[in-house]
Amino acid sequence: MGSHIQVTFFIWFKIIFCVLVIASQVDGQDVSQQLNVTLITGAITKGAGKICLDGTPGGYYFAKGFGDGINSWMIFLPGGGWCNSTEACLKKRYSERLGSNKNVPPKTLGYFQSQNKSINPDFYNWNLVEIRYCDGASFMADVEAVNPETKLYLRGRRIFDSVIEELMSTQGMSNAENALLIGTSAGGLATILNCDRFHSFLPGTCRVKCISDSGFFIRAEHLRKAQDNAIYYFRNTVLFHELAEFLPNSCTQRLAPELCFFPENVVNDIRTPLFLLNSDFDRYQISTLVVPNSPNEVGWNDCTKNYSTLPSCTDNQQQLIIDFQTTFLKILEKLDDNPSRGLFITSCYEHDFIYKIPYWQGTPTLQNKTIQQAVGDWYFERSSVLLIDTQNLYPINCNVTVGIHLRVSRCMARAMNTKTETVDRLNSMQLEKEYLLPVVQEMNSLLTEVSIMDRNYMFNR
Repeated sequence: MGSHIQVTFFIWFKIIFCVLVIASQVDGQDVSQQLNVTLITGAITKGAGKICLDGTPGGYYFAKGFGDGINSWMIFLPGGGWCNSTEACLKKRYSERLGSNKNVPPKTLGYFQSQNKSINPDFYNWNLVEIRYCDGASFMADVEAVNPETKLYLRGRRIFDSVIEELMSTQGMSNAENALLIGTSAGGLATILNCDRFHSFLPGTCRVKCISDSGFFIRAEHLRKAQDNAIYYFRNTVLFHELAEFLPNSCTQRLAPELCFFPENVVNDIRTPLFLLNSDFDRYQISTLVVPNSPNEVGWNDCTKNYSTLPSCTDNQQQLIIDFQTTFLKILEKLDDNPSRGLFITSCYEHDFIYKIPYWQGTPTLQNKTIQQAVGDWYFERSSVLLIDTQNLYPINCNVTVGIHLRVSRCMARAMNTKTETVDRLNSMQLEKEYLLPVVQEMNSLLTEVSIMDRNYMFNR
């Protein structure tokens, strides 16, 4: 009887542990790590105006590094789009998430920020900072005048600068040995535009690099059968926030300011090592910044909403999606051959990767490397990373449900192996059948429950 109890405990411990790990990862976050916002010291009282669209102080989240990561820093710039008119910025202003720091809730860290070494082996013990995005212009604007009627403050550049200065003066960032500026979407664009400026704040001996996740927005001016919609959107953003004087001089000396909001026109001039993580079927760019020319092309917004809706696109619309990939890759080919640059260009129909563990440590992979491995290899110069998916000529599904489904399937496979191993062990021990039967019945019941959990999760996504 004692052997039966030990074997049964072994089975339940192994399988339930696996299921609990999956359950804890479903939302793509490490729920144990939550941070409260820190508002910038003297943002208003000293007249510095380091403030959000609504006039509330800028802020950031901070988790102290430890061990040999005490002098290493990761600064994260989140996404959230832009506003390019009074109406659009007023809408953001009244959004407590994107234009204000009123009632800011605690922040749950993403997996790329995790302090769990198994999830984030290269950066788990670094100092982690996330700057609140509340200015609507990728931390680039610095407009002194305020319209007395709208009371909109366009000063995101001051927020970025003051957070870095505060970290340097009060948190020990002045002793930084390693530093990484990383951002997603609008924050990914902000990372590109602020990369060299970020470098200028830090000690000369510090290893400084930048990673843009889904921030390589293209103009796609030669995309057939589509309007050059991105140029109008970005031109109005540059004009409304008066960004011309803050965009890279190396670009504005030869091109119109709005063209210097496109990474393709500034990346070659960035001196700090830069890593581009993007999809050549970027879902946001295709669904939002690409607009078919034909007025008869109905249903574009609906069919490009996500991967599951793509089959409802017309033949012309599907060809336009394929042409976007071709255009994106041609623009990448025009970039200079910079040995310090890193690339991870996937064909997932997705926008933003680093926050979700199936993307960070699972799908997609290129040349057997996950995003987490590619980023670490590039930053620490263990190998060059220039990875582009050239095999898929149509968007692929890398949705989080795929990652969950794969992990549940693997868990079930391990459960089956455990069941087989247990039966073999019991047979070899020549235990009586009355002890063998309850163990096998318990295993069958547990496998059924795991299978039901998998099906329910897939149907409820």
